[in-house]
Amino acid sequence: MKKLLVAVDMQVDFVSGTLGTPEAQAIVEPVRRKIQEARKEGVQVVFTLDTHREDYLETQEGRNLPVRHCIQGTPGWQLVPELRDLAKDCVQLPKPTFGSLALARLAEREQPEEIELVGLCTDICVISNALLLKAALPEIPISVDASCCAGVTPESHANALAAMRMCQIRITGEEH
Repeated sequence: MKKLLVAVDMQVDFVSGTLGTPEAQAIVEPVRRKIQEARKEGVQVVFTLDTHREDYLETQEGRNLPVRHCIQGTPGWQLVPELRDLAKDCVQLPKPTFGSLALARLAEREQPEEIELVGLCTDICVISNALLLKAALPEIPISVDASCCAGVTPESHANALAAMRMCQIRITGEEH
């Protein structure tokens, strides 16, 4: 089965930088293990990179979230060190906003039989990309591994998982 694993915005600023959280730090190792296993199985892995310019605070997003982060070329824009080697020969898609149209186009071209998402933040970029993929490929099963995601807060993480579940995105890795 041809599968696509999407690692969303596993960047320094979201893990230990300006917008980092303990929950984000806690998923780094599970995400690393999942990517390693996927690569062993021949699964295509794609990384998205939240990518802003120096004028970020002047953009609509920057006015609503006035915290400089993921400025292209800065240390905070880089993937977390634990994932850099795993990402070297993978597609890396910079994206200027929450969802990536380039990711949806790539998935349309590749026509995987299944797509799984992991990463940050569940309640912003993960949900945005999951719904874009669902819109682009409505007949392809899409899942999100909750154990490899973290939201801005634990509550917003749970709300995003519930919203995705309502949109027929399968949620795995939840503790009950």
